[in-house]
Amino acid sequence: MLDLAVHEGKGPISLADISDRQGISLSYLEQLFAKLRRRELVQSVRGPGGGYRLSRAANEIFVAEIVDSVDENVDATKCAGRADCQGGETCLTHELWSDLSAQIHQFLNGIDLASLIERRGVQQVAARQNRLCQEVSQELSQDVSQEVSNEESHDEHSREDFIRVPAQEVEV
Repeated sequence: MLDLAVHEGKGPISLADISDRQGISLSYLEQLFAKLRRRELVQSVRGPGGGYRLSRAANEIFVAEIVDSVDENVDATKCAGRADCQGGETCLTHELWSDLSAQIHQFLNGIDLASLIERRGVQQVAARQNRLCQEVSQELSQDVSQEVSNEESHDEHSREDFIRVPAQEVEV
């Protein structure tokens, strides 16, 4: 979601682009974005140049809402909040860890995407990721161009050999 927010002004963002920049598998992103779409945090845009965009302004989307929408929770208890930590009963420190979980959720509920984007470190990381993706894309493009050029050169060479063979046979 942060990647989507950082690149918001560039139109719909493809999951493939997010996958490349963030090193997250495309299939996992597809699962996450289906959940985000159901919770109306993102909108999908179909067709050429399609992808995803935020459904609301970045300052209206909070990290806790994102975490909740993908069925994740921030739980510091070892019993996943079930209070059956110790042989089916509540352990001595359950309330402590449960309170910590609530504090973390409350903390994340106070952080919106826009405030994350404004952080200098986020901007620097996003710029680095964009630069790396562009470099990889350029290298792939050059490799493909070189392979095509090599194949064309090989094809011309093969045609010349084919043409010379009959001429050599006639001269012999």
